[in-house]
Amino acid sequence: MYERELEVAVNAAKQAGEVVRGYFKDEYTVKDKGEDNPLTDADLGSNDVLERHLRGSFPDYGWLSEETVDSPERLGRRMAWIIDPLDGTKEFTLGIPEFVVSIGLVVEGRAVLGVLYNPIKEELFSGVVGQGAVLNGDPIRVSAHTDLMGARIVCSRTEMKKGMFEKFLDRVVPVPVGSVAYKFGMVAAGRAEATFTPQPRNEWDICGGCAIVEAAGGRTSNRHGEPYMFNRKDPLHDGVAATNGSVHQAILGLMET
Repeated sequence: MYERELEVAVNAAKQAGEVVRGYFKDEYTVKDKGEDNPLTDADLGSNDVLERHLRGSFPDYGWLSEETVDSPERLGRRMAWIIDPLDGTKEFTLGIPEFVVSIGLVVEGRAVLGVLYNPIKEELFSGVVGQGAVLNGDPIRVSAHTDLMGARIVCSRTEMKKGMFEKFLDRVVPVPVGSVAYKFGMVAAGRAEATFTPQPRNEWDICGGCAIVEAAGGRTSNRHGEPYMFNRKDPLHDGVAATNGSVHQAILGLMET
């Protein structure tokens, strides 16, 4: 199931990644969309490639991208692509290779397929819920670590600098990483037990990653433990928890403290 969607999404991510790679540590235009939210030529170029391939191949699917003007038309579509052409633009502008092209496919509100591509590290995560996940073609699965104590938590550099993890240092091992979506890929690959934040995140930040974590045997939810429903009118979700499943409830507990 979703073989064609996965094939097209993987090819689209690779080609969009080529565009991003071409701008990395090169000359490009940076615009400011708000606090810690830059926009570059790489974002726009990647978006053009993804839109051409995904919308061109599946014209009946809805479309939500960070870099495309939203249309309420998508809300009536059973299936929808949810895209971040360059998740981790801040890291991109700083020359830190912790960003990805993020693609998610939603069916009736549920994330069923995800593709994340880091074009600098040449890491391509993909997965279909119920069918498994892979990294560069090799099967991946979430870690088997069952205890919150010693759990590796991939977290926001900004939140780390603000001291948001200091009260947890006696229990978990925070590992600062750039892109939100890239953090999901690391959890799916078993490189970390969880990523979380009580801060709101948009659908394009998390959709593709959610599908891959769940395809790899993990669990995702908002900060209240509620499963995500995507392709909503308001794309902003209340917090993030993506884990190996075993530590999920404990992670939700941390966000309540």
